[in-house]
Amino acid sequence: MGKPEFLHYFSQDIRNIPVPGKFTFPFCYEPHPLSIIASKELQHYLQHQSEWQHNFGLGNPSDQQVIGKMFGVLVVTDPSGTPGYLCAFSGKLAGTNAHKHFVPPVFDMLQKDSFFLLEEEEINEINRQIASLEQNDSLAQLNTDLETVTRSAEESITLFRQHLKKLKEERKQIRFVQTGILSATEFQLLEADLIKQSLRDKHELAVLQKDWKSKITAIQEQLDNYYSRIAVLKEERKSKSALLQSRLFEQYVFLNKKGISKDICSIFADFNQSVPPAGAGECAAPKLLQYAFLNRLSPVAMAEFWWGDSPSSEIRKHKNYYPACKGKCEPILSHMLDGMLLEDNPLLEAPKAQADLEILYDDEDIAVVNKPAEFLSVPGVHIQDSVYTRMQAAFPEATGPIIVHRLDMSTSGILLIAKHKDAHKFIQQQFIDHSIEKRYVALLDGVIKEDKGIIDLPLRLDLDDRPRQMVCYEYGKKAVTKYQVLSRINGQTKILFFPVTGRTHQLRVHAAHLLGLHTPIVGDDLYGTKSNRLHLHAAHLSFVHPRTKKTVIFEVKEPF
Repeated sequence: MGKPEFLHYFSQDIRNIPVPGKFTFPFCYEPHPLSIIASKELQHYLQHQSEWQHNFGLGNPSDQQVIGKMFGVLVVTDPSGTPGYLCAFSGKLAGTNAHKHFVPPVFDMLQKDSFFLLEEEEINEINRQIASLEQNDSLAQLNTDLETVTRSAEESITLFRQHLKKLKEERKQIRFVQTGILSATEFQLLEADLIKQSLRDKHELAVLQKDWKSKITAIQEQLDNYYSRIAVLKEERKSKSALLQSRLFEQYVFLNKKGISKDICSIFADFNQSVPPAGAGECAAPKLLQYAFLNRLSPVAMAEFWWGDSPSSEIRKHKNYYPACKGKCEPILSHMLDGMLLEDNPLLEAPKAQADLEILYDDEDIAVVNKPAEFLSVPGVHIQDSVYTRMQAAFPEATGPIIVHRLDMSTSGILLIAKHKDAHKFIQQQFIDHSIEKRYVALLDGVIKEDKGIIDLPLRLDLDDRPRQMVCYEYGKKAVTKYQVLSRINGQTKILFFPVTGRTHQLRVHAAHLLGLHTPIVGDDLYGTKSNRLHLHAAHLSFVHPRTKKTVIFEVKEPF
């Protein structure tokens, strides 16, 4: 058997770099030196190749849409034990899956005359029909006519009612005047005539209402016909899309080291009883492992990096390494890596035993502590040691939730503890009312030009890549941060953050995002580059004490 088509051997001497004994844990890792070399060789190829064109947004003007891309490398050994590497990209590249430098997808839905393209074209045709109906001038005119006629009907009927009310008042006045003038017989005849007038008025109102209703109904029926046709097409599209997705999933069958194959629906069902999200199986990591297992290559280490501009909703930095996404890849990789010796999951490692948690203040109602970086505020799924458990041990008489607010595990600084339910409720209301003053100090990995400002970017959870947050104007929750620069030294900026709201990762995203400060916090392993720690510290907290009702202030200088 010859060399596998997509296997690349290292162009530089790697004989002095030992091959790792355990494979990379894909959801939290430091790239192995061999993975870094493979990545750099792939990046050199991306910079200098001329086989295809794709607009990554790296300063080269193009009419194409800017689409940054996640690339992956898998270091392997061939059957003779010689190290090499495979390359892959997530999704498609330059409109196709077929590139001689990259391993093929698990299933190539873009092959000419594939069922996917044929059925996708049917769905696209339905989309065009829907768009044609929704953008039709007649539909717009009918909506305008309906609005105009409805308004005219309301005005016409209102004016006629006012006219009838005036006639009714006139009849009432006639009755009053004629009561003492006419004989009983004459008044009886008058009353009969007035009643006829009243009935006539009601009839004319009913005729008017019926006439307007008829005009409105005629227009509404035409609109209903349009919307009915649109609804039928949307239902057809939904049905075809579901069938296509189901048929597509049937093509994705993944192999693992044990030689066991499993389709994607079974993988997700066994993992967490969920349905695979769209695009599952199209990421770089599953492509790489599938090709390795199919071609008798032994996986050694892997890494994934971003190439190009960041998407508008997410935070991706050119050339930065990233873990595999959890929403799409965790179930698949859990199957594919079964039977392989993996590096330990750093997320399951308890932090090194901290010295006694520093208590800054303590009375019968509250306590204030200085939380160290990389220490949990509350117990996690796998790690129990936290501020909460330490406070339970320190104050066994404390009742209620204890933790009033939280700091990210990576963030250090002031954390407030309530010792009983009433204190918790009193202080929590201040957080809800935004009357508590919070101030954070951060060190940003770059120079911020503006001395102060406000960042207003709504945030929501990235469902495909927890716990990362993303900017989303449609479903995100309002997130506002004020900032003020303290100093600019050695290409970095020390800054004060004043969070108006308290969303998860708010300061980290607002610092790193293109529409925020576009400068990540030093040591931010999610939105920037990992360092010895996240340089974010809760330095100041002021609030009204639940018993004294006086404002108390606590400050702890940042340890960086």
